[in-house]
Amino acid sequence: MADPAADRARYDRATAHLDAPLAVVDLDAFDANADDLVRRARGKPVRVASKSVRCRALLERVLAREGFAGIMAFTLAESLWLARSGFEDVLLAYPSADRDRFAELTGDPKLAAAVTVMVDDPAQLDLIDASRGGTEEVRVCLELDTSLWLLGGRVRVGARRSPLRAPEQLAELARSVARRPGFRLVGVMAYEGHVAGVGDAVAGRPLRSCAIRLMQSAAKRELVVRRAEAVRRVREVAPDLEFVNGGGTGSVQHTAAEDAVTEIAAGSGLFVPRLFDHYTSFRGRPAALFAQPVVRRPGIGVVTVLGGGYPASGAPGADRLPQPYLPEGLRYDPQEGPGEVQTPLLGGPADDLLIGDKVWFRHAKAGEMCERFDALHLVRGDRVTDTVPTYRGEGRTFL
Repeated sequence: MADPAADRARYDRATAHLDAPLAVVDLDAFDANADDLVRRARGKPVRVASKSVRCRALLERVLAREGFAGIMAFTLAESLWLARSGFEDVLLAYPSADRDRFAELTGDPKLAAAVTVMVDDPAQLDLIDASRGGTEEVRVCLELDTSLWLLGGRVRVGARRSPLRAPEQLAELARSVARRPGFRLVGVMAYEGHVAGVGDAVAGRPLRSCAIRLMQSAAKRELVVRRAEAVRRVREVAPDLEFVNGGGTGSVQHTAAEDAVTEIAAGSGLFVPRLFDHYTSFRGRPAALFAQPVVRRPGIGVVTVLGGGYPASGAPGADRLPQPYLPEGLRYDPQEGPGEVQTPLLGGPADDLLIGDKVWFRHAKAGEMCERFDALHLVRGDRVTDTVPTYRGEGRTFL
């Protein structure tokens, strides 16, 4: 088990020559988390979700490890940039309306061979055709809606993603792609976010945790049947289907057990942000942290750090805020919370902090931390072994 006091001492020593604000990735933790994802994937390749990493050097690092293959990107512009950078298997996980980038994709054989785009509506095929800048064949993946419907569909649990829920709906779009010149159906994706991205061991909420586990158990039972049937029907249309992608960090081992699934998607499990602390199925090591400097000592039991107001995406709530992590025992002032320019922190450890000391935070979601920092300092033990740019540091802010 990690020793928080020892970790804080290591990070402070490693970055003693660096001024905060700064961000670090603990390579020992990162590599251990990567090994755990591979173990849980049970021999199926893990496709890395780039939105949860947002650093080319770390994408290269993890893809060099056995058990990882391919990238799951979040915008078409990012997909093309990664393909031009040498990544040869990029799945765009979300539909795009970027006409200029579709013109680039269809006009460049290297890009067209490396990038697969997501489709769940014939209108998206129309948009691509209207945007063509060349005659290259477009690789297509279809997305199946995985949400759990209860009470005859009156209650829905899960993200509102694809409109394709029934296996026959997916098969019908597969037939549309097969009939359409200039497109080739190569994959199916079904991301069960209500299982993979929702912790089932909420601290201090035993009844809620039990309800989540019951929901997830029902969702997994329903989806394993529906996903298998959807894949069977699509394979009748496209016998040479290259992949069926499913899962996420919180459901790796469950999804990997399904015969219909050929690869697993995961990314947050590499950094293990605070939203992934509360799962019964796995335990990761926090690998990505950021530090803010103490700039004020307003009174007993209070320090103020610079900045820190970095909320994560999703439904607003306290769980979307960064966590004051090291030293242990600090908390936000409920009247202020984390601020745009300064953040007061309360608690006994504040009295031991001096002006210029670092307070270490964990972001709520993985890659979003990298939108705040130009560089990641890679720490091994108590040394910074390298400093690498984030997407932002390379001048790339895709969303």
